[in-house]
Amino acid sequence: MYDFLQELEAVIEDRKQNLPENSYTTKIFKEGLDRAIQKVGEEAVELVIAGKNQDPNEIKNECADLIFHLLIFLHSQNLQLSDIVDVLEKRHK
Repeated sequence: MYDFLQELEAVIEDRKQNLPENSYTTKIFKEGLDRAIQKVGEEAVELVIAGKNQDPNEIKNECADLIFHLLIFLHSQNLQLSDIVDVLEKRHK
């Protein structure tokens, strides 16, 4: 499971560094930090609505969207998911 997230992060970082055309991720990076933040907010709200609707498929899809956009935001800040996992592990101790 975490292997796939690492692969996805590698793709996101590649998009950030190389900005290939016709890439949705490139588009967000080019639009800047405000757009990345906006997308995280939008997806979080959509997840809340999905939770309220109690639709498992909608919840899964919105969670995936939120995680994807959160990873883009993290990479825009030169952070990775492993940085967040480190914080969670420290809190758990």
